[in-house]
Amino acid sequence: MRRRVVVTGMGTVNPIAKSVPDYWEALLSGKSGIAPITLFNHEAFKVHFGGEVKEWDAEQFMDGKTARRLDRFAQFAYAAADQALKDSGIKIAQEDPFRCGVIVGSGIGGISELEEQHERYLNKGGPSRISPFVVPKMIANSASGVISIQYGLMGPSTAVSTACATSNHAITDAFHTICWDLADVMISGGAEAGITPMGLGGFVSAKALSERNESPTTASRPFDRDRDGFVLSEGAGIVVLEEYEHARARGAKIYAEILGAGNTADAFHITQPHPEGLGACKSMEIALRSAKLNVDQIDYINAHGTSTQLGDIAETKAIKQTFGSHASRLAVSSTKSMIGHLLGASGGVELIATILSINHGVIHPTINLDDQDPECDLDYVPNKPRQATIRYALSNSFGFGGHNCTLAIGSI
Repeated sequence: MRRRVVVTGMGTVNPIAKSVPDYWEALLSGKSGIAPITLFNHEAFKVHFGGEVKEWDAEQFMDGKTARRLDRFAQFAYAAADQALKDSGIKIAQEDPFRCGVIVGSGIGGISELEEQHERYLNKGGPSRISPFVVPKMIANSASGVISIQYGLMGPSTAVSTACATSNHAITDAFHTICWDLADVMISGGAEAGITPMGLGGFVSAKALSERNESPTTASRPFDRDRDGFVLSEGAGIVVLEEYEHARARGAKIYAEILGAGNTADAFHITQPHPEGLGACKSMEIALRSAKLNVDQIDYINAHGTSTQLGDIAETKAIKQTFGSHASRLAVSSTKSMIGHLLGASGGVELIATILSINHGVIHPTINLDDQDPECDLDYVPNKPRQATIRYALSNSFGFGGHNCTLAIGSI
């Protein structure tokens, strides 16, 4: 029999908060974390804003030596993992280290380190000036590696990189690892720090970003008629997954149960979603089947909801195909309306929002939804939070490359 998997700890740093309690408060208040970029001079760019982690000081979460040896994305992962493990109350030193693992992903990895070292190579003395830490800081698996080393996690340890679907894929892999008795405890999620000159410039050139420079806080507006692209953001979302009986035996608080997951590809275009949402639809269908749920049992969907013209319509079509007449009775909201798009970290941060909604009986709003697109004709919980009993929910993440991944979550 497949073993049950529950969430016993959560941690995040993101554009509106650096802890889970502050994150929840900001979500319910409809706070936007989007503001002018401060990390570098952005005068030459068409876009001047993003979702930065505000006033980031890595040494609040780790010693200075560790901080200097980690790229910003891995610092975020380390901080969020530390929060999640403390929240779980688990004593890793008392566990079998080979039954505890980590799967944390990143869509881009250490891009800021790569840019810095390339500039040193070109302008500050050539190859001899390249740091010996450039490769370990740059590689996308450095987040998993440092968390494993810090906490002595000697079980399955990998990294995932599937663009904006990264976190959900990582959590799916961790879920399956516990399901099939390869571990009892897994730390999982994603981290990203792509607000750099190359990161911003690349997405601007791809015409993927909102250019609402005159009003950054209203730039991320999923499902709104006037949306013009997503907002580039950064941060991390990490959860502690645990086998159900293992969690009960140690008296852990249990936030929710991961019931199933769906994983598909569009096989259509490297950046555009399938126009009919076929891959996204099948991802949700597989998640429901994996969780042994019927469509009418789902109360809420945390949408991928990026605020792009094509993406929001495709996701709406996918939900309607999957749920049929029940789609009109579903509540759907987009966390990205407040935090922007954290790329590979999005799914982890959004899973936490979904679990908080289940626990508190409140759905956070989709802010900036002032003039709903007629082609996006579902209930997106516009602009104000809503009381609701949520027994079962889905959380969607879809990425460049055509990657789709859906998590099915249930209350305990």
